[in-house]
Amino acid sequence: MRSIWNGAISFGLVSIPIKLVNATESHSISFRQIHTEDGGRIRYRKFCELEDREVTQGEIGKGYEDADGSIIPITDEDLSSLPIPTAKTIEIVAFVPADRIDPLQMDAAYYLQASGAPAAKPYTLLREALKRSNKVAIAKFALRGRERLGMLRVVGDAIAMHGLLWPDEVRAPEGVAPDTNVTVRDKELDLADALMDTLGEVDLEDLHDEYREAVEEVIAAKAAGEALPQAPEPAAGGKVLDLMAALENSVRAARESRGEEPGEHAEVKSLTQRKTARAAPKQTGGKKSASTAKKTAAKKTTASAKKSTAKSGQGTKKTASKSTASKSTEKKTAAKKATPRKRSA
Repeated sequence: MRSIWNGAISFGLVSIPIKLVNATESHSISFRQIHTEDGGRIRYRKFCELEDREVTQGEIGKGYEDADGSIIPITDEDLSSLPIPTAKTIEIVAFVPADRIDPLQMDAAYYLQASGAPAAKPYTLLREALKRSNKVAIAKFALRGRERLGMLRVVGDAIAMHGLLWPDEVRAPEGVAPDTNVTVRDKELDLADALMDTLGEVDLEDLHDEYREAVEEVIAAKAAGEALPQAPEPAAGGKVLDLMAALENSVRAARESRGEEPGEHAEVKSLTQRKTARAAPKQTGGKKSASTAKKTAAKKTTASAKKSTAKSGQGTKKTASKSTASKSTEKKTAAKKATPRKRSA
């Protein structure tokens, strides 16, 4: 990969020579502007206002327009001699947890490539330190005429740097959220959760740019003089105004796309409703209902018989106990009568 910037990482007193290379690339299809009448190219020519002539790229430089309209020329040498340490250095200023970085600040991504054998050891040291700390490094660097903020993190065996917008470059979301009071019902949240669960997760490697592929098909067809591919028919049905109906239809469509039965679990109930449904006995047919009724009657009869037997047993035990007590009393009485009384002399 071709480097776009050469410099060093300043890690305290450690300096790591590196090269900056782009970590991403664009696959978008670009079009040329043409004259619709004859297909001629439309080009933008660069003219000098003072000389009224076209100039070449080598004659073009940079200049700053002052408040009074005058132009102050600025050369590359002027910018290369800026009195700041980040002109040719990625200066690490802090290490913070990754969740401290607002994704809104994320900008372009770069790979930091070790420049030469001497950079291998300090480069590896910084990479392993970032791994063990579970943190990212916040750095400042200068690129394309301005100082920028960056975040260094480990990607595989390499160190990547994400350009960050300065905090004051991120707008506050004022006036974006609805300014009306909206109440979301639990049933709607249940359906939204069901839709999220049905859609599930996705491997990002499986996603691709379908729009670009379609444009390529159109270009290929026109180049070959063939008929253009036809757009699919729009989905039937009018505009759904009921949010619950829209959620239910979305859940049903998502499950059908996964090969599930169209009517399977199409309606999602809240937790309270699920508990009530489980508590109630299911009735799926007349035979099962009759069978259930017979089983219930049998259980009741058995329970009644057990209770009756238990009561009878208890009565028998009580009668036997009384009989035993009566016999014991009779024996004691007989023993007293049989014992002779002593006479006094």
